[in-house]
Amino acid sequence: MSLLLLLSCTVSDDLVIDTADTADTADTSIENDGSYSVVSALSGENSVSYSGQSFRHLLISDLTLYTDGLTERLNAGDYYPAQGDVSKDLDFYLSFDSSTSGAIPPLLSTDPALLQESYDAVSSDKDILGKLAGNDATGQHVDWNTQGIAGWPENPTPQALVEQWSGKLDAQAAAWVQGNYPLQPDGTAVTQVYITENGQDLKQLMDKFLRGGVAYSQGTDDYLDSDTEGKGLLSDHTAVEEGKSYTALEHAWDEGFGYFGATPTYNSWSDEEIADGAKDVDGDGRIDLKSELVFGHAVNAAKRDLGATSATDYSAQAFEAFLNGRLLLAETAGTELSSEQMSELEGYRDQAVLAWELAIASTAVHYINDVLQDTSATEYDFEGHAKHYAELKGFALILQFNPHSPMSDAQFSELHTLLGVAPVQPNDFGFEVYKTSLLNARTLLQEVYGFESANMGDENGEGGW
Repeated sequence: MSLLLLLSCTVSDDLVIDTADTADTADTSIENDGSYSVVSALSGENSVSYSGQSFRHLLISDLTLYTDGLTERLNAGDYYPAQGDVSKDLDFYLSFDSSTSGAIPPLLSTDPALLQESYDAVSSDKDILGKLAGNDATGQHVDWNTQGIAGWPENPTPQALVEQWSGKLDAQAAAWVQGNYPLQPDGTAVTQVYITENGQDLKQLMDKFLRGGVAYSQGTDDYLDSDTEGKGLLSDHTAVEEGKSYTALEHAWDEGFGYFGATPTYNSWSDEEIADGAKDVDGDGRIDLKSELVFGHAVNAAKRDLGATSATDYSAQAFEAFLNGRLLLAETAGTELSSEQMSELEGYRDQAVLAWELAIASTAVHYINDVLQDTSATEYDFEGHAKHYAELKGFALILQFNPHSPMSDAQFSELHTLLGVAPVQPNDFGFEVYKTSLLNARTLLQEVYGFESANMGDENGEGGW
């Protein structure tokens, strides 16, 4: 990933990432080596901390790994779940309890092996559901538990939607061990228990939605927002928190960075290294989950940069904005930000969040292209189609969680009307209409986010992201 930013990246007609004033680190007396490791002017120590965000990324990864390995366990006869057992297993991650499970090793594995050999070695007293959109008591721009989410039938709450998918997987697993399998359109059984008969990949839906409903929602609508007194960018900055090396505002900014999923040295990794996800930076033969593993949307940003025909640098744009904002906070720690300093900080926030959303929206384009390729393939692959569609739908659903999104509510509604809630099958009435809807959804994303035509792909999904 290059640290040389594009001078500007146009988004629709009036939204621009302008990096001309932020391509170098902020004008500050704080010494910094270009990594997200910042010494506070108040404490004189590295004041960066976001282990809780790394922990929730880990829990989501482990939930996905559990789901991924479920079919093999069922087929091997290692697990005979009754109704409710799989939902209980998934709730182990969703409602994680450090007091009973902190000593358990994570499912996630790396090469070389993880430094942290237990959940407690990462963080404690954290779970997924407590930070899912709608479950945080204050600071969110929509009351998700009253309004529900858009883009899914009957507008469920975020937690209700996750429980809907969890319950469906639970039912299919209980039926699976009795020899009752969901059927593909050609009458053959699916090979993975998390694939439904209507082509929904429950593993991908849960993974992508949780990455957004927790990480993207918390990052953009809580820790980096400025609409709630005492939270996010309106947190106290006049003194370090008791027993800590950071102010509340410094910590809020770090938590937003942590939910993006980058490492402190992300800026020195190549896009290929970021896409791989892990790098033994200090050469100790272990991967430190809190500093040497890239999670979630920070990975996707580099993947889209790698796959762009017309060059993008979403990874660098996001990282540099986060770093510059953090250096500003380190320089001013112990004082109340002036209006000019707050405006500068909000500018860095806007750049970071916009680059983050561009990475998500461009990934939705990527999966539209995958689905278009599925629909035109000589040999139709039902499960591949289900996977690509679920990733598309999951990424597209989470765009609603950003209060600063360039996409309007009306555009969001139009997008999901075009996408539907399950992939249309070749033998279904309206298959050609479905392909046209996908192309229209891709055009809508291009118009909202100002994506270059060279990155969009042709009518069959070829040649783009």
